[in-house]
Amino acid sequence: MKKRLHFLDALRGFLMINMIAYHGMWNLVYLFGVQAPWYRGTPGYLWQQSICWTFILLSGFCWSFSRNHVKRGLLVFGGGAVVTAVTCLVMPENRIVFGVLTCIGSCMLLLIPVEKGAKKVPAWAGLVLSFALFFLLRNCAEGTLCFEGLALCSLPQTLYRNDLTAYLGFPQRGFFSTDYFPLIPWFFLFVAGYFLQRLLDEKGLNEKLFTKGEIPVLNWIGRHSLIVYLLHQPILYGLGMLIFRLL
Repeated sequence: MKKRLHFLDALRGFLMINMIAYHGMWNLVYLFGVQAPWYRGTPGYLWQQSICWTFILLSGFCWSFSRNHVKRGLLVFGGGAVVTAVTCLVMPENRIVFGVLTCIGSCMLLLIPVEKGAKKVPAWAGLVLSFALFFLLRNCAEGTLCFEGLALCSLPQTLYRNDLTAYLGFPQRGFFSTDYFPLIPWFFLFVAGYFLQRLLDEKGLNEKLFTKGEIPVLNWIGRHSLIVYLLHQPILYGLGMLIFRLL
């Protein structure tokens, strides 16, 4: 029986706390009218991207440790569906369609049939290729292929048709979601995490690097990340309403 990789639980817990802080700030700025130009600008964007990049990469890294990919994938995807339903009903102006939970759940399920072919690819090559595709397809939603800030070419507008194409990464005109993580490009970042885990495992580094580093609070949050994610925004919103009414 393999040892539990406590550091990964703690890292997931830390990311959850960081994400809660980011969403708490989002509530203050966009729901309660607090002025924070830095949050609307580059620093806030980099903060948001650092969280989602690391979280999706870590989810791909941990995919191989799941004992039931279908059950776990459907559970996370279902959590995303709950978030979509609640936001569309309660705050449609800030609705979340194809958010991060929907994306991660989809990636978990999609990797099941893809893994058979992925196993034939050397881990280092798969890691490089996955990252390359992620960066190349980074701006698909805006209609271009790019590398860093260089736009290589425009994509056909016929790709941007409906909600299904928006789910894939090609949103139609007028599509809106406060939190939008389509399969393209994020599936490739998820797969990069899968190949990174394989690469370290082949070198016998996973247990050496990640079995230590247990921090009880962070590990607990990391092990219960889905329920924490589903509950944190209602709690933050309720606290915000209470505090601002008192003030």
